[in-house]
Amino acid sequence: MNTVDLNADLGEGFGSWKMADDNALLDIVTSANVACGFHAGDPSIMRAVCRRAADRGVAIGAHVGYADKAGFGRRFVDVEPAALRDEVLYQIAALDAFARIAGSKVRYVKPHGALYNTIGHHEGQAAAVIEAVSDYDRSLPVLGLPGAAWLRLAAEAGLTVVHEAFADRAYTPEGTLVSRRLPGSVLHDGAEIARRCVAMATGHAITDSEGGELKLQPTSICVHGDTPGAVEIARLVRQELTDAGVTLTPFAP
Repeated sequence: MNTVDLNADLGEGFGSWKMADDNALLDIVTSANVACGFHAGDPSIMRAVCRRAADRGVAIGAHVGYADKAGFGRRFVDVEPAALRDEVLYQIAALDAFARIAGSKVRYVKPHGALYNTIGHHEGQAAAVIEAVSDYDRSLPVLGLPGAAWLRLAAEAGLTVVHEAFADRAYTPEGTLVSRRLPGSVLHDGAEIARRCVAMATGHAITDSEGGELKLQPTSICVHGDTPGAVEIARLVRQELTDAGVTLTPFAP
């Protein structure tokens, strides 16, 4: 039986400013990457999203990032590894407090934005993130793209590594994401996105940015909540996966 997890980035508001429709997405996804207050989010939002996720049986993950609210965590920050380690540890622990109050706990870690991209190749910062996770709870899985340096180092450190793919992002023939700075990097056709997700979940190839075939086979698929029509696209992805006989379940229950 084919199984896959659906994850989304949630809690990415600040004060009265909101981004995604967290409540609607929590009825669709099986795992929630919750912003921990550095790239977005604040204590009240963290608490509310954790409570709603726990009520719905959605796994809670720490979506850790650079301290960069103005840039939404999408700008590289040349922070010293020791400081980055402590910042990531701080974020995991803060979210875990709210998750435990809600009757759940943080079940995995997924870096956000520029941090996610940077530790794909920057081994110093990658090691810092791995050390933070190891210091807090070595049983926590880490979620990222296949081939990323930090996942290789995490596996060498004894952490559980989980591979993900992105529902609405274009891929290069090498299996990396097409830069957001390039046209066509983000997909917007819901039917096309859903078809690609079914292909990925059932072991079939998708079309890469140069027209070739690329097989990904992720354990988890990320559906973004901050793009136009995001909720409708996520619902369609879930429905098409279910219709194809794919079981949707958290990878870290």
